[in-house]
Amino acid sequence: MRKISLFALLLSAAIAQAKDIKTVVVTTQPQMHCENCEKKIKGNLRFEKGVKKIVTSIPEQQVTITYDADKTSSETLIQCFEKFGYKASEVKKELEENSK
Repeated sequence: MRKISLFALLLSAAIAQAKDIKTVVVTTQPQMHCENCEKKIKGNLRFEKGVKKIVTSIPEQQVTITYDADKTSSETLIQCFEKFGYKASEVKKELEENSK
C-alpha cells in the first residue's frame, strides 16, 4: 500500500512539472539569404526567455521556434525580431488569411 501511495505522489509531482512546450513557424522580412542571416537570427533569439530550440531554413524561408509557453508567447517572440532588424510574421496565420 505504501508503494502505491509513493508512486501516486511521484506521478502527481511529474505532472505538475510538465511544461507547456509549443512551436511557432515564422517567415522574415528581409528574407534570409545566407548563413550569416541564420546566425544572426539564432544568435539573438537564443537569449529570449523560454526559447528551447531554433531551426532555420533558407530554402523555405522559415524559422521554427520551440518554446516554453509558461515563460513566453508566440507574439512576444515575433516582436523580438524587431530588436535585430527583422520583421516576422507567423506562417500559420498567413495561410489562414490567404484561404479566406
